[in-house]
Amino acid sequence: MIYYISVKKIFQVGSDKKVNFAVLCVSDRCSKGLCEDKSGPLISELVACCGSTKEYLIVPDEKSEIEKALIYLCDEIKADVVFTTGGTGFAPRDVTPEATKAVIEREAPGIAEGIRQKSMEITPKAMLSRAASGIRKGSLIINLPGSPKAVKESLQFVLPVLPHAVEVLSGNTLNCGGSYGKVGD
Repeated sequence: MIYYISVKKIFQVGSDKKVNFAVLCVSDRCSKGLCEDKSGPLISELVACCGSTKEYLIVPDEKSEIEKALIYLCDEIKADVVFTTGGTGFAPRDVTPEATKAVIEREAPGIAEGIRQKSMEITPKAMLSRAASGIRKGSLIINLPGSPKAVKESLQFVLPVLPHAVEVLSGNTLNCGGSYGKVGD
């Protein structure tokens, strides 16, 4: 319960905007109904205090399917933040980072690097993550691991920066080291 309180406080500081989230589970087994996705619903639950999950999809570990889903979530649903879960490791079919890099317009490497760095304080296996993060149009895409435990830990590290990231992506740069106003003003 303490975790939820801290998340709520994080999102109350500096931003009243409700964030529109989308969640994409990347799993062959979940997409076939052979097992239940636990990480995707956990993401939605943990971010509910600061917005809502507008779309939740499950796709197999196929690069083209992941790309198509990411494009849909960014271009059609217009999610502020798209979290992927799964497909970021060393297994031959783990292609989420490659699909993400194929659809983003700009990389945001500090997010994935930050998650990896903080996660390595918990387990050295975190260095095996190939997760990527980047921007497509007005959406921030963040690859998360597939395990619920790792998802919760990763969100703990990344949630504090999301209000500012979403604000800047929307064109409001007032809090970016100077009083620039909205783009176009």
